[in-house]
Amino acid sequence: MTHWFKRQMFRPVFTVVAFFAVIAIFFYGSIGWTFIMSLTKSTLIPRYDFVGFDQYVELMDNKRWIVSCINMVVFGLLFIIGSLILGSILAILLDRGIAGEGAFRTIFLYPLAISLIVTGLGWRWLLDPSIGIQAMVRDMGWDNFVFDWLTQPDRAIYTLVIASIWRSAGLVMIIVLAGLRSVDGDLWKAIRMENVPVWRAYVQVIFPGMRPVFASCIVLLMSEVIRGYDLIVAMTNGGPGISTEMPAKFAVDFFFARMNLSLASAASILMLLLSLLMLAPYLYSEFRRRD
Repeated sequence: MTHWFKRQMFRPVFTVVAFFAVIAIFFYGSIGWTFIMSLTKSTLIPRYDFVGFDQYVELMDNKRWIVSCINMVVFGLLFIIGSLILGSILAILLDRGIAGEGAFRTIFLYPLAISLIVTGLGWRWLLDPSIGIQAMVRDMGWDNFVFDWLTQPDRAIYTLVIASIWRSAGLVMIIVLAGLRSVDGDLWKAIRMENVPVWRAYVQVIFPGMRPVFASCIVLLMSEVIRGYDLIVAMTNGGPGISTEMPAKFAVDFFFARMNLSLASAASILMLLLSLLMLAPYLYSEFRRRD
């Protein structure tokens, strides 16, 4: 009996230890190995001839990398702000008891069930000037109608923003709705007694109290921005030219297409640093608020 009891007590300890061991080996170990590779001159096969930070210097001189970082900032800001605004509006409509709530949720959550490749191909066909919206409107009689953003280097990035917001607004909607449904009913009674307009109540009273909810949404959306690859490949493949290039695609292309493991590893490490830099303001504000 004593032996059986000791064995039962050992199982949860073993499970926890195994969990942290897997994280240490496959997560932090992979990060460490990637950093080591970024300090070498490895091509397709790893080589341990260390050259210091030469790959990072080369990366900073690479126009394609600089453009990809700028695109990520532009895309990230528009995507996060747009998803938060649209998702919050949809959540408010559901919170106010819009008719057909079940169907409404299904319509805006459905994009999350579609893979990014399928989403990208669908939007690519929709925005293609020869078969998409432009062609459809011209067939209806408006021969001068032009909507060729997908082929314009200065506008193609905005097509990615539109497609990404369409896919992620439902996620923001359901998270914000959960926060709205947890608001104390007495607060709404006080708002109605003060005759505060509904829009003002949400903007100045309800949403400021849902700061952790919006912080969670921002973190999730940031992860979509940093690891964005599938949608870009399916919609534009980084084009026209390199106008929609992103760091994730840059790293994948340099490893698999150009067989430059060291430069791809340096790009991956900088992507990790960029993600930490993007999260730094949120973490700072949270720790400061707790203090």
